[in-house]
Amino acid sequence: MEFIGREKEFLLMQQALKQEQATILLYGKRKVGKTTLIKECLKSQTKQFIYFECLKGTMAENISAFVSELVRLRILPVAMSFQSFLDVFAYLSSIEKPLIVVIDEYPYLKAATKAEYVDSMMQNIIDNRLKNLQLILSGSHIGMMKEMLEEGNALYGRFKTVIHLKELPYPVASEFCSDLSAYDKVGFYSVFGGSPYILQQLNSGESLRDNIIRTILNENSPVFLYASNLLLSDYSNTMNTERIFSVLGNGKKRYSELEDRLDANKTGNLAKQLSKLSALDIIQKNVPFNHPNDAKKAAYEINDNLMRFYFTYVYRNRSALQMLGASSFFDEYIAPSLTEFISRRFEEICRMYFSMKAKAGALPGVKNIGSYYYDNPKERTNGEFDVALEYDDAVAIYEAKYLKQPMELDEIHREINQIEQIPSLNVCRIGFISVNGFAEKEDGYSYLTGADLFTAD
Repeated sequence: MEFIGREKEFLLMQQALKQEQATILLYGKRKVGKTTLIKECLKSQTKQFIYFECLKGTMAENISAFVSELVRLRILPVAMSFQSFLDVFAYLSSIEKPLIVVIDEYPYLKAATKAEYVDSMMQNIIDNRLKNLQLILSGSHIGMMKEMLEEGNALYGRFKTVIHLKELPYPVASEFCSDLSAYDKVGFYSVFGGSPYILQQLNSGESLRDNIIRTILNENSPVFLYASNLLLSDYSNTMNTERIFSVLGNGKKRYSELEDRLDANKTGNLAKQLSKLSALDIIQKNVPFNHPNDAKKAAYEINDNLMRFYFTYVYRNRSALQMLGASSFFDEYIAPSLTEFISRRFEEICRMYFSMKAKAGALPGVKNIGSYYYDNPKERTNGEFDVALEYDDAVAIYEAKYLKQPMELDEIHREINQIEQIPSLNVCRIGFISVNGFAEKEDGYSYLTGADLFTAD
């Protein structure tokens, strides 16, 4: 498979490896492409490198496995006995041969050993045993990896380069299915997300329905196993993750709603769990930018498209999936609401579009991008505009529509009327984003199509 995306991260690592005694920390959730990025960067290096993936075992077992790799690479002439990683790195620094050492899944070293000791050991290695070495530490347990960047941790300030690798943004993810229409690209991204590992399992020559049936609804598929197990494996033992995900599903839930649905005692434990899950990039907390300090208007949602799909449709209905089979299950449980599911993800794609434009300097004056909470006293209603841009004294409101057909003028008029009914709203621009374009347009408004979203500079 061709190496797609990651230009910025690739360049950061290449530049870092030009420095003597480089120390790089790379982290991100499982199957997001960390190992692939590392190996792609190592291809162009003239120095010999050691790649070691830690075991879920004791420190002694990891040392033994690491030494075996050194023997295989002929860095060690024969297997030697070392009491600690400090001793191994003392040997490596004594041979004076330039080496790049990659330790992947570093948190596994902490599984059977006190975490503070492991980090202190690695601090000693970085401070004293990198004379001729460059070190890359990588890991999937985001919480543990982030702790290493906090003041008070032994490794605080020890990394010259830190990369938090996230899923591919939607335009890059769409390169895995570049021959599809914008409508279908949105559908594929909304269901499967931006993990390169997952995207490699897809077949753009098949329909979205067929890909879902072949992967997410197939209990032997790597995609099903990822969604049902791998992503949660580091967290489910310590947090009520699966129940929280099940309640969130495809929606946004306020804290009080989650508390009621989970029948959680009001002890503050749920708040701690949500805070940890947010820090791990598993869920996200959304607050309308015009009410940034109003906790009652904050809402939580699943941050991973594939996990969102799995917990919306599959998690609570696995017995039905087994009884009906994948094809009938799709038709009965998924097909009736799949367009609505994708529509909510389409709103996030539109916000990402404006964020990319802002980062490229193409949206001068924009202070924030997100949702906007409104009250309509005349109609005695309230709600949120899901795609909004904040300026100093006004907002731009965009209505996002995931429709099979071009957006009609009547619908445009209805949306304009809804916005104009809110007297307190100072709107500097009203816009429409229709994935399949527009049947007609009316002057004075902004228009974007799906093609525009996928050709963003």
